[in-house]
Amino acid sequence: MKRVLAIIFLVVIVLGAWFLFIKEDKVSTDEEPKVEALKVKKHSEEFNQKVGDAINSYLQMKNAFVDADSANVKLNAGKFISAVDSIPLHELDKDDSMISTAAAQQVGELKANAAPILQENDLTEMRHDFSMVSENLYPFLKTIGYEGEKLYWQNCPMAFGDDKPANWLSNNSEIVNPYLGKNHPEYKSSMLHCGENMDSLFTK
Repeated sequence: MKRVLAIIFLVVIVLGAWFLFIKEDKVSTDEEPKVEALKVKKHSEEFNQKVGDAINSYLQMKNAFVDADSANVKLNAGKFISAVDSIPLHELDKDDSMISTAAAQQVGELKANAAPILQENDLTEMRHDFSMVSENLYPFLKTIGYEGEKLYWQNCPMAFGDDKPANWLSNNSEIVNPYLGKNHPEYKSSMLHCGENMDSLFTK
């Protein structure tokens, strides 16, 4: 009988020790700081800097459209063309030559659609060209695997009339409409925030 009690006592001690060990281990595991995985970028710093320069010029151009400042629109359209032209697309060859070819074609379209802005004097026509630049820039950034700050793909359902929508990119989720702007001849500033976010681009 004493032997049976001794065995039971020993089992209880072993189980108790095991329970305490598991609990302590769980607490220490839970208290360990969570380390986020580092995001490894596939493009060089120069490549991303050049893309960033192009985006910055585009955003400045967008802001100038909001203000209906045609001189500033043209200034930044010129900067945008130069910045896009300086992106070292040859870097993309190491990943996939088809991506490099597609990106080069898209750069050609970007420059072709931005160039008329430099010649136009009518702000509405300039906005039409900006719309085409935006439609080219959005897929271009997807093609190259954009690695910059978060961008929002935004839409105005009545940019050029009740049934004529247009899109643009912004670095802010708040809608500030470059097509209807602050000084629209018909709406004044009442439609400045007309639109919605459709998508976003960011480093995953």
